[in-house]
Amino acid sequence: MIKTTDNSYKYLPETPGVYLMKNNRGQILYIGKAGNLRRRVSSYFERAPAFAKATAGRHDLRIEKLAREIRKIDYKKTDSVLEALILESELIKKHQPPFNIKEKDDKSFLYIEITNEEFPRVLLVRGKKLAFVKSKGIYGPFVSAINIREALKILRRIFPWSIHLAKSINGAKRPCFDYEIGLCPGTCIGAVDKNAYLDNIKRFKLFLEGKKKRAIKSLESEMRKESKNLEFEKAEKIKRQIFALKHIQDIVLISDSDSEFKNKKTSQLRIEGYDISDISGIFAVGSMVVFAGDKPVKSEYRLFKIRTIKKANDVSMLKEVLQRRFSRLPSAHGWQLPDLILIDGGKGQVNAGQDVLREFGLKIPIIGIAKGKKRNKNEFIGKILDGIEEKTLIKVRDEAHRFAINYHKKIRSVF
Repeated sequence: MIKTTDNSYKYLPETPGVYLMKNNRGQILYIGKAGNLRRRVSSYFERAPAFAKATAGRHDLRIEKLAREIRKIDYKKTDSVLEALILESELIKKHQPPFNIKEKDDKSFLYIEITNEEFPRVLLVRGKKLAFVKSKGIYGPFVSAINIREALKILRRIFPWSIHLAKSINGAKRPCFDYEIGLCPGTCIGAVDKNAYLDNIKRFKLFLEGKKKRAIKSLESEMRKESKNLEFEKAEKIKRQIFALKHIQDIVLISDSDSEFKNKKTSQLRIEGYDISDISGIFAVGSMVVFAGDKPVKSEYRLFKIRTIKKANDVSMLKEVLQRRFSRLPSAHGWQLPDLILIDGGKGQVNAGQDVLREFGLKIPIIGIAKGKKRNKNEFIGKILDGIEEKTLIKVRDEAHRFAINYHKKIRSVF
């Protein structure tokens, strides 16, 4: 627990989690989730009065009132924003904090329902319909419809489930589109064993109950069993499922009210710049430089030797670098997510970067700078965000290029 009277909230961890704001009697006033606990909690004290004054007469005045009453803050770290979203719902339901006004109207918010069928489906239902739902598999309420829908998109990639009614189970001649993209396990064509399907749903429930570690242990046990039975393809599939569960990519779940970018000063923005250096694919390397606004943060620079691409292909090499970079999550490795990505390259490189972000479920602005063969022009690819100057982006690009070239020369000199 931290106290607000001595500004100790500024020392909160910069990780996803849930915060519980209390008054001087220890009563919980408000519970919220955050992608970055320190930034989110600090915003109540550093911006609330001015913001409330500017929007006087609107509901935002309650933020100022809340900030005046807070004396202590508890917090619970989570591995991802998605898990913070689920924990937030659980704690609000349990404690019913007075400032969580919206969350008390259970009838108007969404709940996850896991149906009581031979092959259970996962549905979203409004609170007003709960009286007609007989299933015990109910989770919620969830305040943001956008957030819970995005969360289920992420979770269905990890725990594929069926959306088919009982009458259409095993009856289709061709698999559904969801099966083709890995979201449905194939109940429509009888491609999944009933017990295996129910085991998957059981692990999904464990996750919704905040028991991710138990779900992972169950999967690890199943993986060992499949390996022992020489079912290596099945074991590999489970291994990928475990990895996805341990490395949930969910920056898309940070809603506008929780978005740090729009509230940050330009000098606080984390910009990551990337460049590739090679000669016909030989001694290929990639660089990552980090800027806080227009100032380099050299302690966070990173270098990458290209491992998988053997021929000259800057786009594929960049893709490898970004995949390796974004496999390092803030909660697991201490790497903070950037507010902006700057790539030394044109449309091909920018498109590759966007592909990687989609792969990891991230929404981060990307800008490319096409320089031409003689590096004598600066054509910007993508929209430059408000508060960011072109000269800053060029500075980041040049630093990423310098850093990559120096590393490339160093490697060549060894041979």
